[in-house]
Amino acid sequence: MSTSQGAITCKAAVCWGLGMTVKLEEIQVDPPKSGEVRVKMLCASICHTDVSGIQGSPYVNGFPLVPGHEGVGVVETVGDEVKNLKEGDMVIPTYIGECGHCRNCVSGKTNLCLTYPFRITGFMPDNTSRMSCRGKKLQHTWTCATWSEYTVVNANYLLKVDPGINLAHASFISCGFSTGYGAAWKEAQVESGSSVAVFGLGAVGLGAISGAKMLGATKIIGVDTNEMKREKGKAFGMTDFINPQDSDKPPSELVKELSDGFGVDFSFECTGVPSLISESLAATNMGTGKAITIGAPNEPIVPFNHTAILAGRTLKGSVFGGLKTMSDLSIVADKCQKEEFPLQELFTHEVPLTDISKAFDLLKEPNCVKVVIKI
Repeated sequence: MSTSQGAITCKAAVCWGLGMTVKLEEIQVDPPKSGEVRVKMLCASICHTDVSGIQGSPYVNGFPLVPGHEGVGVVETVGDEVKNLKEGDMVIPTYIGECGHCRNCVSGKTNLCLTYPFRITGFMPDNTSRMSCRGKKLQHTWTCATWSEYTVVNANYLLKVDPGINLAHASFISCGFSTGYGAAWKEAQVESGSSVAVFGLGAVGLGAISGAKMLGATKIIGVDTNEMKREKGKAFGMTDFINPQDSDKPPSELVKELSDGFGVDFSFECTGVPSLISESLAATNMGTGKAITIGAPNEPIVPFNHTAILAGRTLKGSVFGGLKTMSDLSIVADKCQKEEFPLQELFTHEVPLTDISKAFDLLKEPNCVKVVIKI
């Protein structure tokens, strides 16, 4: 192991306040402390949660901050007490860890580790920052802060991957696609021969479709107002497509019309639009239907249809699709390496870090799925 003695000056995207434009800044990144790793980022991508965070999501705690929680990079410096990583290792930063020993990890019922939890404080586990700009400490988005040439991450929030992995694809599986895929695989445990509805066909929704197909679902209904998502959904295994704008009926009724009038076995809400939580729940079978809510709304409290859940349906929340960082994400990474997913369908746009502001305009394009940031 080796430890750098000084800070690195590099470029990073910084948001200085709520709703403010992200700007490219020169920042200082400190060397890692014990148990930490400094990573040279190679590639990142944009999740809509990054955008909502800048606009005031309850899952971002304060400013200024370096956004980004999707990406892949190379270990540049290893801090003391780090035993599972070395300089030159290819790694994916993650926002949840896995100790394997706490009661949650041992239970097998959840991916939310108590020792290395999902952190929204904006700081490292010791409640300090390794990034600064103009004398001000910068917050690390979800322990990741991937929109920077260099970042520091606690080693327990890093997954080592094959160095030959496609960089763009690796960034997709660090959150978006894997979140949807895991929701079908781990949270819903979709059954062979079952029916599924997916609300919102971004990277998360397409991941849910892919997971449902892998598990043997025979009817997979995609719901999106963007007609261009029809072909994307088909590429991942969708069997039917609904554009709610083509009808005056609520989306849940349209789903029922395609599923024998009773609803689907499983549904996934991938947008964070509050009204769609109720729609996704109502779209499932009475008594046995299960709806997984994945999208992160801008409001911490949202209403939903109590009658729908009173009728025996199950509504379950999910962080990172129920995937455990080491046990499960490593399997997804292996499948990615073997090109078992058509992840090239997600890669629609690319910008250099120096042109980060353009990325937000690209997200508004109807043909945009993922914007890759080349670092």
